[in-house]
Amino acid sequence: MSYPPDPAAPEPGPVYPDPPYPGTPAPPYPGSAVPAPPYPGSAAPPPPYPGAPASSPPYPGSAAPPPPYPGSAVPAPPYPGSAAPPPYPETPAPPSYPGGAPQYPGAGAAPSYPAAPPAHPGATPTYQSGPQPTATAPPYIPPQTPPAAPTPAAPPEAPAPDDLDYRHAGSRIHVAAHQRGADATAIGQLAVQVPGFLVSLAVVASFAVGILGTAMGWLVILAWLASGALVFHRPTELAFARHVMKLRAPLAEERARLEPVWREVTARAGIEAHTYELMVENSTDLNAVAAAGHVVGVTTYALNEIPSSNLAAVLAHELGHHTGGHAWTGLLGYWYSLPGRIAWAFMRGIARIAIRVASVFSLAATGMVYLFIGMFVIGGFVAAWYITVPLVAAPYLLAYVGRQGELRADRQAADLGFAPHLAQVLYHFQAQEDTVKAQAAAQGRQLKEPGGLAKLLTTHPDNHTRLQALEPYLQLGR
Repeated sequence: MSYPPDPAAPEPGPVYPDPPYPGTPAPPYPGSAVPAPPYPGSAAPPPPYPGAPASSPPYPGSAAPPPPYPGSAVPAPPYPGSAAPPPYPETPAPPSYPGGAPQYPGAGAAPSYPAAPPAHPGATPTYQSGPQPTATAPPYIPPQTPPAAPTPAAPPEAPAPDDLDYRHAGSRIHVAAHQRGADATAIGQLAVQVPGFLVSLAVVASFAVGILGTAMGWLVILAWLASGALVFHRPTELAFARHVMKLRAPLAEERARLEPVWREVTARAGIEAHTYELMVENSTDLNAVAAAGHVVGVTTYALNEIPSSNLAAVLAHELGHHTGGHAWTGLLGYWYSLPGRIAWAFMRGIARIAIRVASVFSLAATGMVYLFIGMFVIGGFVAAWYITVPLVAAPYLLAYVGRQGELRADRQAADLGFAPHLAQVLYHFQAQEDTVKAQAAAQGRQLKEPGGLAKLLTTHPDNHTRLQALEPYLQLGR
């Protein structure tokens, strides 16, 4: 080590430092900063540890080092025995934080934050970083019963398959000579209705002339005769279909399903598709109807539940009723026989009332009423047998003509290539009948089969008869 020079000693010459000891650090290069020696009389600071960087304390008047940041190294201590130097005036005081300085992560114990309740059951809570507000007890939330899980909706039913062979895609290869005609069945139906028409004419003439006089009475008769033309008046037909037959116009999706099938059927028959009006009946039965002169109705079940090929067969069957004239002749005969039907129903009602009143008095009075009614019927047969006999036979004749019309309509559908598909529909009808019989047998009941006369009054042949009529077409593969 070096000692301080004596002031009384002469000016010495250049002093060369002693060579360092082995293992000591090399002296600083010339021009580098050398730490100042301690003042006389002051305690010498302890020597630094070997390998530690030399750092000198700041001199008075030098700029104070900036305050350390949190987490930085601790500044050097002041001189021994001296008080901590006051902060310089130009150094601004650190701002005071409300509630104390914030705690940085890693300094001291970690604060505990209250767990925030979720906004709703199942929601993920969010946490706020930075200064936290003073923890307060969360408000009490009463437990709530979770809502019941909604019942899953039933899957929508699959639409009926579109398996129709669209041979013409709406175009025609020929045009029928007659869009609507009258075959032998239709002519026979008109002929059977002639007696009823004559009776109706007599009823209308009696009331019109008897109440309104001869001139006005004949005008009423002529107006009634001309009213049959309304069968071919389309607005009147549609009104009749809506209010009497409970048919309606098809919805958009129903029309999109129905029209392509109908166009294929009419194209095969050479019929203009717009000649007839398509309508729908809300029903769970497989059925269709040909009404008046231009209406073809089909049930919602037939429209939505059966394949397109079977639907086409049903529509072709109804088209056969129209092209054969069965629909308009049936409605025309019904309209002109309606006054006679009303008169007959009125007479039957009077007879029932007379029998009931007579039964209140005595059995003899009741017998007298039956005798009078019998004599009246016999007198009618004798005096006007050409009217009474056809009237009695008309229901059976009309039923027979109706059965023939159904077979002719089946042949029309078979001629258009729908024989196999129409047979499938008939098998469906037969299966329904067998199911009803089986259910009745399981319950110990026996269905009442129609008798001989009742069978003669049915307007549709049984399924076996219709299937036998289709056999030639099925054997030919049509």
